[in-house]
Amino acid sequence: MSIQSPRFFLFFLMTACLTLVAAGQSVQSATERIKERLPQVDSLKEEGKVGETSDGYLAAREDLGPREQSILEAENGDRRILYRSVAERTDQTLEAVGRQRAIRIAELARPGVWLQKPNGEWYRKAD
Repeated sequence: MSIQSPRFFLFFLMTACLTLVAAGQSVQSATERIKERLPQVDSLKEEGKVGETSDGYLAAREDLGPREQSILEAENGDRRILYRSVAERTDQTLEAVGRQRAIRIAELARPGVWLQKPNGEWYRKAD
């Protein structure tokens, strides 16, 4: 065995560890951003401007201004990071995790929030 083999293995191991740490930080950062953004997202949902889709993301229910659109896109991006992390840990697809999360979001949603059924039909959660 050459001297380069142990060095390559060590380099590979360190790279893998750094990747895992970065992924963990990414999930933690996404979680923090979602928490910080929650009042804005709740406000958009209460106004009926956005709704919760059957695949676990937000969708515009009417035309959004640039600030509102950026909130929606940031929220969906961070949700995707979290769903991907869960999918990798549980050996599921990203789509399956999103659909499962959509069910839970619908259960916890406040009355009046727009929700989407799996067939694409929109409805407002009853009181």
